[in-house]
Amino acid sequence: MSEPLLIAKNDHTEIYLLPQMANRHGLITGATGTGKTVTLQVLAEHFSSIGVPCFMSDVKGDLSGISRAGGGNAKVDARVAQLGLDDFSHCDFPVTFWDVWGEQGHPVRATVSDMGPLLLSRLLNLNDTQAGVLHLVFKIADDNGLLLLDMKDLRSMLQFVGDNARSFTTEYGNVSAASIGAIQRGLLALESQGGDHLFGEPMLDIDDLMQTDRGRGVVNILAADKLMNAPKVYSTLLLWLLSELFENLPEAGDLDKPKLVFFFDEAHLLFDDAPPALVDKIELVVRLIRSKGVGVFFVTQNPADVPDKVAAQLGNRVQHALRAFTPRDQKAVRAAAETMRDNPDLDEAAAIMELGVGEALVSMLDVKGKPGVTERCLILPPRAQIGPISAAERSATIRGSLIAGHYEKQVDRESAHEILKARAAEAERAAEAAAAEKTAATERASAQHGGGLLGGLLGGSGRREGVAEALAKSAARAIGGQVGRSLVRGVLGSLLGGKR
Repeated sequence: MSEPLLIAKNDHTEIYLLPQMANRHGLITGATGTGKTVTLQVLAEHFSSIGVPCFMSDVKGDLSGISRAGGGNAKVDARVAQLGLDDFSHCDFPVTFWDVWGEQGHPVRATVSDMGPLLLSRLLNLNDTQAGVLHLVFKIADDNGLLLLDMKDLRSMLQFVGDNARSFTTEYGNVSAASIGAIQRGLLALESQGGDHLFGEPMLDIDDLMQTDRGRGVVNILAADKLMNAPKVYSTLLLWLLSELFENLPEAGDLDKPKLVFFFDEAHLLFDDAPPALVDKIELVVRLIRSKGVGVFFVTQNPADVPDKVAAQLGNRVQHALRAFTPRDQKAVRAAAETMRDNPDLDEAAAIMELGVGEALVSMLDVKGKPGVTERCLILPPRAQIGPISAAERSATIRGSLIAGHYEKQVDRESAHEILKARAAEAERAAEAAAAEKTAATERASAQHGGGLLGGLLGGSGRREGVAEALAKSAARAIGGQVGRSLVRGVLGSLLGGKR
C-alpha cells in the first residue's frame, strides 16, 4: 500500500490524500489568483513521486517549471518555514510536453472517425437536425469501409453524401442539402481555429501518456495557452482523451494507487452549452473510469460550474477562496460550503471568503471512502520550479523525449478522400469512354443509313439511356464492393455505443 500524500497542513492537523482513494476523483476550485495552479502542481508532484503518471493542461503557460528543480524562491522558503517542513527538498520531475500545433510539444492528433459524430457535433455547434445528418454520414462511411482520418476525408464524404442524397434516402433517411452546407461551414470555422491540426495520423497512443522514468510517473503537459482561444476545441480534445482512456484501459478494480491521474483544468468549458445527452455521457465515464484505475480531478473557479450528477462523483475537495461581490456570488459561496463535510469548529461559508493565497478548505476521503472533516489549512509548496521554463529548456526536453520524432512525422494513408477521388476519376473516364463510343456509333449508323436528323435522334436517345443505367450500376457495385477497415467508435464517439 502506498504511503499517504501530505498535501496541506495547519497548526494542529496534517491533511493527507490517500493514493488508493485518488481514483474516487476530486474537485479543485477557487477564484483567479488564489492558488489553484500551485495546488495542481503539488498534487502532480506527489503522484509522480510514487510512480503515477499525470496528464494536465497548461492554460497559463506556467506549469512547465515542474520539469526543473525549484530553489531561490523567497515565498516558498517562507512557506516551508511556516509549516515546519524539516525534510523538504527541491527536485525536478519527468515531463513530456504536448501541443496540438506541434510548436511547444509533440503534436496531439485524433482521427475524425475516432472522435465520432457526437463530439464533432458539439465542436461544430450543430443543431439536432444537422447532428442527425452528421451521424448518417458517419454510418454511410462505416458501412462502405471509408476511413475518416482527417478534415479532407470528412469534407469529401459530406460532398459524396450530398451529391448522392437520393440514393441513400431509402436505407438511411433524408439528407438535407441545407444541413450538409451547415456542416461544411462549421468545418471552415473549425479549420480557422486550428482544427486541421487536431485531426490526422499518427493518432495519440494512450499508452504514451502512461510512462514512468526511474520509478517516477511522467507528467504530461498539454500547451493550452493558444488552444484556449478555441475553448470548444480545447474541451472536446480533453473529453476525447478521457473517453480514450475509458475505452482502452482494462478493468483494474481497487488498486493501491491509480494508473493515471487526469487533471481537467478550466472544467467549466466542458459543460458550457453541453446538451443533456453529452452531460449524461460524461457522468457515465467519470463514474465508471474509476474501475480502470484512472483518477479525474476537475479544476474550475466555482463548484457550480460542474453539474450535480458529475460533482457527486468527486470525493476529494480543495476549495480556495471565492469572492462574494454579488448575490449570485454569495449563493455560490453558500453552495460550496454546503457541499463539504461540516466542521463544527469552522464557519465554512465565512472562511471561503477570508482565505489567503495558497490557503484552502480541504476535505479528503478516508480509508473507508468517507469525506474527512473540512479543515482550513495551507497547501504545501511545490518542490519544482514555480513558473515557466525558457524556450531553450523546453526544446531540449522535447528533443530528449522517448517519443521524439514519432508524432512529428504526419502520415496520410489512403482513406475516404483518396478513395472517393479515385472513384470520381474512374467515373469520369467511363463517361468519356461512353461518349466516345456514342459518337463512334452515331458515325457508323450515319454511314450505314445515310445519316439524317431522325436517325440521329432515335439512335442517340436509346444510347443515352443505356449509358445512364450503366453508370448507376457501376457506382452501386463500387460502393457495395469497397472493402476496408471500419473504425468503431467508443462510448463518447459511437453511433450505438459499440465497443472498439
